Amino acid sequence: MQFAWTVPVLEDKIVQRAAVEVLNTIYETDFLDFSYGFRPGRSQHNALDALYTGLLTKKVNWVLDADIRGFFDAIDHGWLVKFVEHRIADRRVVRLIQKWLNAGVLEDGARTRSEEGAPQGGSASPMLANVYLHYVFDLWVQWWRTTQARGDVIVVRYADDFAVGFQHKSEAERFLAALRERFRKFCLELHPDKTRLLEFGPFADENRRRDGRGKPETFDFLGFTHICGKKRNGRYTVLRQTMRKRLQAKLNEVKAELRHRWHDPIPEVGQWLRSVVSGHIRYYGVPMNGRALSVFRYRVGWLWQRALSRRSQTGRVSWQRMRRLIETWLPPARVCHPYPLRRMGVIT
Repeated sequence: MQFAWTVPVLEDKIVQRAAVEVLNTIYETDFLDFSYGFRPGRSQHNALDALYTGLLTKKVNWVLDADIRGFFDAIDHGWLVKFVEHRIADRRVVRLIQKWLNAGVLEDGARTRSEEGAPQGGSASPMLANVYLHYVFDLWVQWWRTTQARGDVIVVRYADDFAVGFQHKSEAERFLAALRERFRKFCLELHPDKTRLLEFGPFADENRRRDGRGKPETFDFLGFTHICGKKRNGRYTVLRQTMRKRLQAKLNEVKAELRHRWHDPIPEVGQWLRSVVSGHIRYYGVPMNGRALSVFRYRVGWLWQRALSRRSQTGRVSWQRMRRLIETWLPPARVCHPYPLRRMGVIT
């Protein structure tokens, strides 16, 4: 049985866009600094920089890697309206938001209402989700770490994806238990299989090796796997590498699209692959991730060679010829982002 959120018509999209512009202006004065998702002037790389900087400059020894189960579908309409009314006094705006929330879903051609979930397909959904987590998570975390924690606590949130770092394990465990209770009150739930507390930081490698537990665990955030590493001088650092799942998923997309472009001219396919590789490098081109960038570029060239060889009547395309095509059309793998500490220093 298939169902989908009702897609707003053009008039609704215009009204939503105008309302979001006004609400953004209001809530930008309220949202906290560690919230980065769906906010003007803030990007995923700003969140990644903040996390990297916090892991290196604060006393972080434990990281909570958490996932909210089906967040956008679990937002409670009653609580969300209360949160909006706390800041917005105009009843016309509140009623308009209620209408968007009550739009419901299309299921087998029939519309059904739902008491939970944010409306998908409209520009208001990210804004409303941010408002929900601002009250449920952000303000509570800010209160908890200033009143309940004695050690350092860092927080970075991008939409419903967040990471929290702690100095002390006992405080991390207390925070996780309290967070579960907090979410339960507002109809949210941490995914039991995707939420874990892991030892991470400058002493994690030494402690785990001494206890015979192997290398420190890693965690994923915004497409990057974060790893405890060392610089050439032996000092601790955080390595950020492209997530294997993201890398393989993108390569699978390229492979499928090459099948549809089987008989397209080489320059046309080359221009498309150039845009794919360029976009990948622009996002994942962070310091110390050069090897993963080179692997992606090579694999794209290899998939292109396979596609050309299968369509060729004269047999396999030689790697010598393929290398010329790769050098012509695929941009070189390069780091295009500065070190977070340098960029954060300029911004702040």
